[in-house]
Amino acid sequence: MKIRRAARLLPVVCLAISLSAPGQQRSRAGEFDYYLLNLSWSPEFCHGQPNSPECSGSQHFGFIVHGLWPQFRNGGGPEYCGQQPGLSDPARMLDIMPDVHLVAHEWAAHGTCSGLNADDYFGLIRRIFTALRMPPEFVSPARQFNIPPAELKRSFEQANPGLADADLAVSCAGPYLRAIEVCMSKDGRPMPCTAVRDCRTSILRVPRVR
Repeated sequence: MKIRRAARLLPVVCLAISLSAPGQQRSRAGEFDYYLLNLSWSPEFCHGQPNSPECSGSQHFGFIVHGLWPQFRNGGGPEYCGQQPGLSDPARMLDIMPDVHLVAHEWAAHGTCSGLNADDYFGLIRRIFTALRMPPEFVSPARQFNIPPAELKRSFEQANPGLADADLAVSCAGPYLRAIEVCMSKDGRPMPCTAVRDCRTSILRVPRVR
């Protein structure tokens, strides 16, 4: 893999900002329009962060939950809405958010704006993630493969009949798949994205799972 971009070297705590929509704003907890679920493609992240807990353990990940971000219809979303206590045991999220620092950051930056307590916020994340079915080609691929963004979205729609094109957005780092994003209502149902756009590459390169 010779084509890489410098932004891949950002740490996890900065990646949340780079992946989210522009125009982040402060707001009171619960004042937002919808959620953006970001499912990060772990092999792409791990290429630049091999020593991250997500990347250096014995378990090899495909899509993981990077975050569930409150968003405004016109773009961006609130951040750091308070100092509400996070999970008493963040390790219980490690099967789908494999870094306790990521869990803590996502709560501080985004969960505090949800209007939920930490147990309910992370419970919503788990409920949404568990309900999503991963397309077969993205379950532990042994080799890198290429796919157009539109076909990736079709794969998710076929695996999850409740999803539509308008509910999904594809994020990339140059030509490499970085994340698939799903717009969700406050009660966790798919809904059309209003200010999130697909990346512009015509062909995505999907790194293999380690």
